[in-house]
Amino acid sequence: MAERKLNLTYTPLDSQFNFHVSKARFKGFSGPIGSGKSAALCQEVVKLAYANHGRTGLLGAPTFAMLRDATLPALLQTLAEAGAEYEYNKSESLLTLKDTDSTILLRSLDEPDRLRGTNLAWFAVDELTYASEEAWIRLEGRLRDPKAEKLCGCAVWTPRGYDWVWRRFIGKPVEGYAVVLAKPFENVHMLDKTPDFYERLKHSYDPDFYAQEVLGEYLAPKGGLVYSQFDRKRNVAEVGLDGSKALLWALDFNVDPMSSLVVQIEGEEVRVVDEIVLRRAGTRDACLTLLKRYPEARAGLRIYADASAHRETTAGWSDRDVLQDTLAESGVRRVDFRIPKGNPPVRRRVELVNAKLLNAAGEVGLRVDLRCGGLIRDFENVMWVEGTHEIDKRADGQLTHLSDALGYLVWEEFHESVKTVGYRGGRLM
Repeated sequence: MAERKLNLTYTPLDSQFNFHVSKARFKGFSGPIGSGKSAALCQEVVKLAYANHGRTGLLGAPTFAMLRDATLPALLQTLAEAGAEYEYNKSESLLTLKDTDSTILLRSLDEPDRLRGTNLAWFAVDELTYASEEAWIRLEGRLRDPKAEKLCGCAVWTPRGYDWVWRRFIGKPVEGYAVVLAKPFENVHMLDKTPDFYERLKHSYDPDFYAQEVLGEYLAPKGGLVYSQFDRKRNVAEVGLDGSKALLWALDFNVDPMSSLVVQIEGEEVRVVDEIVLRRAGTRDACLTLLKRYPEARAGLRIYADASAHRETTAGWSDRDVLQDTLAESGVRRVDFRIPKGNPPVRRRVELVNAKLLNAAGEVGLRVDLRCGGLIRDFENVMWVEGTHEIDKRADGQLTHLSDALGYLVWEEFHESVKTVGYRGGRLM
């Protein structure tokens, strides 16, 4: 069948145009509400499907409900406006374009393991910041169709702070990635129809939410944020190692990742010098890495961790045993273990860390070196489970470990100096 000419009446805005012409293997479109992200994504889907005759692509959304209620209707409208004929197989969740015999799989991304399957020529994701990094990586792995004319993975999103999307596309962009940042108020088509659209939102959103949703700015989330007193400008600096001060090592025992911090204390100020994050590693690996990076630790070391360090594994060894044995083998002369038998309440530990970040007198008692990107991500992204004082450890498996490790150290060093009169583990009236 001869391919029919599409009726392309779409006139892209500048940011949409830059997104479409980008030749990056993985490209993104970040913008505020009303910036034309959905239109850009659907136009790109049609473009990729027609560029890859007879091949398979995937259109995804963070959840099935979002796919069904927003992403798919937008695509169907785009196809209708373009005059493209297609067949929609609802039971298989796929579209087949008749002109090109191209297949578009429709998938939700909330179960990344279900994204395994056949090779893809392209994929596109709506509202990527609401999906997991694992899902994105799964899709990257499927972008390998040897017969594709144009391999491409693309996505659109509204900013949600310094999350994994920001890191991958903007903060520390991965090779082969590119992003277009849409400007606020750029969508003249929408403003022609609704001139007061953005002005009305000022009365509905608080300043931070307005900056994120309307201006498209990247902000550290504050609602429900665990370490609410952290501020990059205030708490991040170049923190050099002081050879005259004791070397402190704070650990969170976790196989993947095995996380720890190198810290020093100057008076009442905590200085985080470095972080050590090892994938699929154990306690012994962490010891050897520390000593290789900081040979001065052999002169003496102070160690902090949570109470689980005392717990024996099936092999009959505890993490504390492994630490002691490995450090002794490596010639560390003095080791001071400051590991409690029981852990303090999480809320109390967090309150103490926040007080170090900034106390009520306006004093900063905690500074983090620029190299500690993982800890900074924790401070800016770790959230409470809604309605509780339980830290959310499910949202991102890479978060919480370093900030927990620091919390163990701060608690052991400073909790006795904090007045706790009136504390009963609940709300004070």
